[in-house]
Amino acid sequence: MKKHLKILAVAFVGTLLLVSCNKKFKTTDSGLMYKFIEINKGAQQPVEGDILVATCKISLDDSLLAEVTEAQPLFTVTQSLFKGDLPEGLKMMHLGDKAIFAIEADSVHNLGQDFPPYYKPGTGMKLYYEIYLESIITRDSVMKMQAEYQESLRQQALAEKDTLAQYVKAHNLNGTPDEDGLYIIVNKKGNGPKVEIGREVDINYTGKLLNGKVFDTSNETIAKENNLYNPNRQYVPLHYKVGEMPLITGWEKGVINQPAGTKLTLVIPSSLGYGPRGAEVIPPNSPLIFEIEIVSVK
Repeated sequence: MKKHLKILAVAFVGTLLLVSCNKKFKTTDSGLMYKFIEINKGAQQPVEGDILVATCKISLDDSLLAEVTEAQPLFTVTQSLFKGDLPEGLKMMHLGDKAIFAIEADSVHNLGQDFPPYYKPGTGMKLYYEIYLESIITRDSVMKMQAEYQESLRQQALAEKDTLAQYVKAHNLNGTPDEDGLYIIVNKKGNGPKVEIGREVDINYTGKLLNGKVFDTSNETIAKENNLYNPNRQYVPLHYKVGEMPLITGWEKGVINQPAGTKLTLVIPSSLGYGPRGAEVIPPNSPLIFEIEIVSVK
């Protein structure tokens, strides 16, 4: 139910031109108010599952909220969430249409959408969407792209499986991968309290790529040796509460239930790292190596 709202929350940032209401709106049986500025009857219409590439202006009564001036994928056509909602209006459009839809703001707010402080529930305020529908990415195309993406991830995982096995063998590491391809190699077993959700931990670490390039470390000496030293940074163990800090999945899986005093080598497939997007100095689809020391667990 929240998928549509999440798309709006991401897409509509900024300010919007006022929606002109000098033309009378028509109303559907469900209560959706609408008017078409341009209409191409007979052209393709969206169906559920389609993604609409469009421009859009949105306002709350006469107050500006957001404007997207270059066509981009803004809406996934969903089932209606309430009577007279935006999905109903989207299904009324044709390719090349430009229309304005007036939606009861209270109904959208009741689904969890945040509004500016001047929003007053129960006063009949309305959201106005002015939409120009430039193109439609059909449901079948979306499903095909998703299938192709999943297949690319599968092929990537297969290729990495051999690459990581070769790395482990070449570096004389004693370990086997788990079901996700993660190697958790215990170099020294500690005997302190274990890393668990909600506990505070201090962890020393060095992260590097398979080619040995170090991209981050909490160790000042290693930072200097690899031209990473930043005089404005404190080189101390990473301190965080387990479960409350956004960390890559490979790290989280590798340290959980490990006792304080443990030293680990984590060989992490890209699917448990930064994946296809990469991160700053980490290229897309890069497996990672982390040398970790769990200094303390509180």
